[in-house]
Amino acid sequence: MKKNIGIVWLRNDFRILKNDALAYASQNHDHVSAFYILKKKDFTNRTAQLWWLYKSLKNFKEKLNQFNINFEIVEAKSYKEIFEKIASKKNFSIYWNKVYEPDYLLFDKKTSNLLESKKINFKIFKGNLLNDSNEIKKGDNTPYKVFTPFWRTAEKFYLDKGFNKDQKIKICEKKTNFLNRSIDLESILPKRKWYLNFEKFWNPSEEAALENTKYFIKNGLSDYGKNRDIPSIEGTSKISPYLSFGQIHIETIWKECQKIKVKDNGYRKYLNELGWREFTHSLINYFPEMLKGNLRKDFDHFPWQENEKHLVAWKKGMTGYPIVDAGMRELYETGWMHNRVRMVTASFLVKHLRIHWKEGEKHFRDCLLDFNEASNIAGWQWVAGCGADAAPYFRIFNPILQGERFDPQGDYVKKWIPELSNVPKKFIHKPWELQEEDVISFETGKSYPKPIVNHVEARNAALAAFKSLRK
Repeated sequence: MKKNIGIVWLRNDFRILKNDALAYASQNHDHVSAFYILKKKDFTNRTAQLWWLYKSLKNFKEKLNQFNINFEIVEAKSYKEIFEKIASKKNFSIYWNKVYEPDYLLFDKKTSNLLESKKINFKIFKGNLLNDSNEIKKGDNTPYKVFTPFWRTAEKFYLDKGFNKDQKIKICEKKTNFLNRSIDLESILPKRKWYLNFEKFWNPSEEAALENTKYFIKNGLSDYGKNRDIPSIEGTSKISPYLSFGQIHIETIWKECQKIKVKDNGYRKYLNELGWREFTHSLINYFPEMLKGNLRKDFDHFPWQENEKHLVAWKKGMTGYPIVDAGMRELYETGWMHNRVRMVTASFLVKHLRIHWKEGEKHFRDCLLDFNEASNIAGWQWVAGCGADAAPYFRIFNPILQGERFDPQGDYVKKWIPELSNVPKKFIHKPWELQEEDVISFETGKSYPKPIVNHVEARNAALAAFKSLRK
């Protein structure tokens, strides 16, 4: 096999550590070439991630050079187009890691049949989950729809398997081309330049992913249980974009967590977040219909509202509710939003404004650097009440109380809404109660908008809409 060239299809696995496909290829072939297939249509509504993809490809290409592995980036309308060309070549073996989304797994199956028919050697490796997405079921062989029993079973299943030894990537004899085509990386960047702000906040590399993970586990894990709900401080790991692009493997994060001596509430809460990611991937593969609509079919008849003016105000952070608007502005500025605030902003859209969760999911998909299909779909359906183990629809976050509880001094709000910087903390989450003489530089409805809906009225309307489903 060593005389053949080993080629590796990279997708969302831009890492050297715990990259089974790359490691296997380098250990079994003297010459290895890697490739990435860019389908621009996949990023039509994922504009922010185009920047992260560009940086990831650029950084990883330089990293693979150190191992004498050439990295070709090719553009195509479909994966099938490239694989049919690959299958026409000779003297090679091909490897890749799984992506746990229904379309990818279906492609793996079809491509396996193609390669087998051509008698081409290939191997598909486990992807970026602790367990394969189809491994965890209940005793009656049906999938879980409730998180807690799922994670109890999944965690034990993973621990019982034991840790596999990480395979290392070897330096190859010399760089080798295989596809003999590669696009200009600069062409990947979106035309809209708003992503330039991301440079101030992120470094899309494997080194940054590992460094940030170790720092958080050492300095932030013990207080994670309480700090994760406070958006004004660095209380979370912010590792999600790196996970989405595979700059770190979830097993690496797990193993780093096991190194700490005191495994307290923060440790358990953080592992539960890793477990939720496992749960969402299980859901979309057992229930792929939720990728296109409600998992709970009774919500197919929910009386959603169409209000473009309200939707635009929500997207721009101009609803008049400071905690909501701060979150939406943080999202646009940084490509990320604090988890507590994600729940508040999502709840506001689907319950105060009664706009379909698909509109929110689409906007998050376009703006989030950490967009992941499973997490985004499951998260929005959880908030809307139409998903698995979902928050009941009648649980409606009060944006005023959420702000007062989790941002009591208004530090988070003032960071992202500078026009409220002089508002006293007593009014920071309800500035419409200010009298104009209370603060010179703020005028209600001009410096900052008045609330686009009344909380009490919106809540009552949402509850009435929910009750209509029971008729």
